[in-house]
Amino acid sequence: MKKTILALGLVAMTASAAAAADLPRSPAPYYAPAAAGFNWGGAYVGANLGYNWGKVSNSNTSPSGLEGGVQGGYNWQNGQFVFGAETDLQLSGSEDTFAPFKFSNPWFGTLRGRGGFAYSNFLFYLTAGLAYGNVKAESAFLSESRTQLGWTVGLGGEMGISQNWSAKLEYLYMDLGSRTYSVTGTSNAFHDNVLRVGLNYHF
Repeated sequence: MKKTILALGLVAMTASAAAAADLPRSPAPYYAPAAAGFNWGGAYVGANLGYNWGKVSNSNTSPSGLEGGVQGGYNWQNGQFVFGAETDLQLSGSEDTFAPFKFSNPWFGTLRGRGGFAYSNFLFYLTAGLAYGNVKAESAFLSESRTQLGWTVGLGGEMGISQNWSAKLEYLYMDLGSRTYSVTGTSNAFHDNVLRVGLNYHF
């Protein structure tokens, strides 16, 4: 009797194992691939919007206002180090009046080098180069515009939001040098601060 029960048990176990072998296997665990680092190398173009505020020497005017424009550049990347060049051209509503004079900065532009450190899709950089722009002096009866040349330095951060798009935050200090104005009868230098956000498309 015991042998019969043991034989039946062995048959049942064999049948159970065979049935389990025929069942479909559960899928293997899925592991998402790690996000690839943003490629900062290559050409890009974009647009920006911000605010600028400054000071005109030998006067009590401190022009300020909204600014916006376009930029373009090229980056070279070596490991985590990124080097490049960028140019931009801006329209500006910066102006101020302190009787009897009004100073404004209708437009400006820069041509700069950039160098920084990339960490994944983040880029932190320093920038410096050439600045130029138009400074306009006015009084009740006279108006005079000068195109002035100077320099700029700044810093910024940029974040890749897809492989072709990045957003940036940037600060620049700009010195457009000094020119003599007939309106004021003296030499006036224009110093400016620019804080802006931008969006770039990378080719």
